[in-house]
Amino acid sequence: MLLEALVNKATQYELKTVAVAAAEDEEVIDAVIQALKFDLAKFLLFGDKDKIIQLIEQRNPEMAICDKIKIIHTASTSLAAEQAVKAVKRNDANVLMKGNIPTALILKAVLNKEYGLRTGSILSHVSVFEIPGYDRLTLITDVAMNIAPDLDQKVQITKNAVELAISIGIENPKVAAIAAVEVINPAMQATLDAAALTVMNKSGQITGCVIDGPLALDLAVSSLAAEHKGVSSEVAGNADILLVPTIEVGNVLYKSLVYFANAKVGAIIAGAKAPIVLTSRADSAESKFYSLALAVCSVSK
Repeated sequence: MLLEALVNKATQYELKTVAVAAAEDEEVIDAVIQALKFDLAKFLLFGDKDKIIQLIEQRNPEMAICDKIKIIHTASTSLAAEQAVKAVKRNDANVLMKGNIPTALILKAVLNKEYGLRTGSILSHVSVFEIPGYDRLTLITDVAMNIAPDLDQKVQITKNAVELAISIGIENPKVAAIAAVEVINPAMQATLDAAALTVMNKSGQITGCVIDGPLALDLAVSSLAAEHKGVSSEVAGNADILLVPTIEVGNVLYKSLVYFANAKVGAIIAGAKAPIVLTSRADSAESKFYSLALAVCSVSK
């Protein structure tokens, strides 16, 4: 299943509501309009009402009177974040989306002890890529939230990604714990953690997936590379999820796929009470739209 199919899957569910914090952003409004055209969701738009209406009228005047949009004026971006999070908290919305607001500001509201969306699980970023020349979707985690996760955090990050993979139709996903090499090296913590995750999976501590590692990237995604190196496993050459060891590895891989390979992507923050569409302000409207579809599938599982 590729991203267009993911959009179609998302439209089959009962209509969900998305709360957007600081919605006065061109790419965000474009993504909202696209989602409305596909009947993907309803929207609560928090922010500067006049600017939001102006952007909608500039892009699609008919949507300015759409009954699936409700605009709530807020005097500041911090207030927009607070009210959007509260809307999700009290179940007026099913998905939270970041608009024209710094990531730190919306996460502050998400993590607020009184009205935030904490669940006790770690929050992690999961991206879903459609890569040219590749016949299936590939999930990568974590590229944006956890800087240098320890083994316990990697367990939770893996579980978040597995749950998302299953929600979009990937049964028993294959997880490659990525390192620079495919052998255990005590001087390379990534290899030790990868081996530990593999053992935990085989012993039933991590379920719903198949984990193998350490695996270098080529072994994870290329059957030919695995054959040449004499590596045989259920995951090698067939990974659905790439679990990266650090944020730098993930961030560079993510941006390399987007800018060098022209890959399409959708992404969410998992582990909160509801999925969070937390794309970069530099991301395209298309990416934000795919992220909305991903969030809808996630919350509808």
